Amino acid sequence: MRVGVVDVGSNTVRLVVADADGQVPLPVHTAKRRLRLAEYTDARGRLGEEPVRALVDAVREVQEEAERWGVAEPFAFATSIVRDAPNRDEVLAAVESGAGVRLRTLSGEAEAELTFLAARRWMGWRAGPLVLFDIGGGSLEVAFGRSRLPDYAASLPLGARRLTHELFDGQDPPRAEHLKAVRRQVRHQLRDVAARIRWEMPHTAVATSRTFQQLARLCGAAPGRHGPFVERRLDRRSLGVALKELAALPAERRAQLPGISAARAGQSVAGAVVAHTAMKLTGTETLTVCPWALREGILLRYIEDGDADWWAREHVRSADAIGGAPTSLHLAGATCTT
Repeated sequence: MRVGVVDVGSNTVRLVVADADGQVPLPVHTAKRRLRLAEYTDARGRLGEEPVRALVDAVREVQEEAERWGVAEPFAFATSIVRDAPNRDEVLAAVESGAGVRLRTLSGEAEAELTFLAARRWMGWRAGPLVLFDIGGGSLEVAFGRSRLPDYAASLPLGARRLTHELFDGQDPPRAEHLKAVRRQVRHQLRDVAARIRWEMPHTAVATSRTFQQLARLCGAAPGRHGPFVERRLDRRSLGVALKELAALPAERRAQLPGISAARAGQSVAGAVVAHTAMKLTGTETLTVCPWALREGILLRYIEDGDADWWAREHVRSADAIGGAPTSLHLAGATCTT
């Protein structure tokens, strides 16, 4: 059977179409529309009329593309850029009305649990007790577990975009006091989570997300064109050196460094601070960068639980959710609000 996922993030709307007849989601088509929604939010995170119209158009386009590839109703969800917007319900209603797609918002804990599932399946059981780090635009997800699903999952407001907007005060490159402010914020928010991870003593540490992928590439990991099966690692010492280089350059020059894209150059310093501080607080010396993340976690939930109708049933059950009380969708022990 062919399935698809539409992922609305801070910078792009992505479509993944995969065959799900076996135990592994095999991608057959991917597409993305670059929107950079994060650049068009106000100080409170509200999305204005223009970016919402662009979002509706992008979702409509990828929905039509999914249909051409044999997926009538992809699993469509949005991360923190929509989830945390004060006008979230208006955005969701606009997408449903204009694109005919019910867009759901996952809680941060749900993202952590589903991403952990993807990392566990990619790394295998030999990875043992596993800790996962995922830096998004609005949040940092951390999860730990010994089995298929995490025993512990947390989502913290430590996304690279969020911290850049809140604490760098438009400085490019940021001044030393702004860097210290970001480090203090990360240490404060992550203190209890880090203590739990140190106590658990994970055998393997894994990172997902574009932020970690780009930082690993900056620190010498193989480029993406070498494919997903090349092992990529990020060690804390190399990241510390790279962080100093990033912090000394304006965004325009950061974008010329290996792995740092123009779209993420502005938030790359904050992302590096979060990554380095999280590794230091949890006692993590080296991370393995995993190519599977949230989208694959959703597909794996569908494949492994053997429930072909779970998303469709929730689509019907939550028909009146927008504008009212959120409903809950349990995904492999996680919760999705619509």
